[in-house]
Amino acid sequence: MPTPLVDDFGREVTGVRVSLTDRCNFDCVYCHNEGLGDTRGPMDPQDDEMSTDDVVRFLEVAADFGVDAVKFTGGEPMLRDDLEEIIRRTPDSMETSMTTNGTFLPGRAEDLVDAGLDRVNVSQDALDPEAFAEITKSGAYEQVLEGVRCAVDAGLAPVKLNMVVFEHTAGYVEGMVEHVAENDGLQLQLIEYMPELTGRPEWNIDIQRVHDWLSEIAVRVEHREMHDRKRYYVGDADAASAASPDAAGLGMVEIVDPVENDDFCANCGRVRVTHEGYLKGCLNRNDDLKSMGEMTTPEIREAFREVVSDRVPYYGEYLVENDRGEWEINEEYIGA
Repeated sequence: MPTPLVDDFGREVTGVRVSLTDRCNFDCVYCHNEGLGDTRGPMDPQDDEMSTDDVVRFLEVAADFGVDAVKFTGGEPMLRDDLEEIIRRTPDSMETSMTTNGTFLPGRAEDLVDAGLDRVNVSQDALDPEAFAEITKSGAYEQVLEGVRCAVDAGLAPVKLNMVVFEHTAGYVEGMVEHVAENDGLQLQLIEYMPELTGRPEWNIDIQRVHDWLSEIAVRVEHREMHDRKRYYVGDADAASAASPDAAGLGMVEIVDPVENDDFCANCGRVRVTHEGYLKGCLNRNDDLKSMGEMTTPEIREAFREVVSDRVPYYGEYLVENDRGEWEINEEYIGA
């Protein structure tokens, strides 16, 4: 078994998140494009995007270092015509997943499964078409619903629905929780809004209120080691004794709450790759980008070692709390 790389804080890197493009057919109001900001350009393929071979070469190196999971993201990764080829050539030792807005899943979901895709997350921030259009700046509501159905039918269940929780969507959380509890093959991931990346702090809400509400209604609560997360199982109490926690009538809801959460950062085992081929040790930082150059295998290996060596928890280390309970940059990393 390959030995995973470990940073100076004892965190093994076991997963990578690879952005295949910054192009997207949606224009979601909360988008931070993997922490890079609104860099989205024309919809046509761009010369700065990693090639198929570039992506595969990096994944082969990552697998040599014991990385056992890759998530393909964007932008919208299904705008890449070579997505199926990339997935097909991903090392067999890696679990392969993808985050998508779902509009291109009809007609391609089965091909993606045949290529080796194991799981899919679909962004769905509301069950109301008008609210969905306001948030995503698209009229593709029905296409997304059809995409989710196609993913389930193709064998990608459970399909995890991603919902960013902020002022625009908070009123739809209860309905979405009921939706996944009532529909087999669906799970829900509630993602805390990140005002420091989007620049609209007035849209923020207290995510702890969602935790408290779910704790009250949950049939069962599980603690997940990755990022110190909790999973709430909600729905029919009779289903709680079923053999599978994903049985009909019992929906799984998970909250991703990284903002000002040093426990979350202390449990992070991911490295990111931008669509241009830069390694990124932390979602919240763009001062740690490391180019993989022309992406020869030795360059990738060295760059990967260096970015892991330089990783620090964002909250609790790169940012520390002062006496007033405010987060400020640790002077140790100023100019580093």
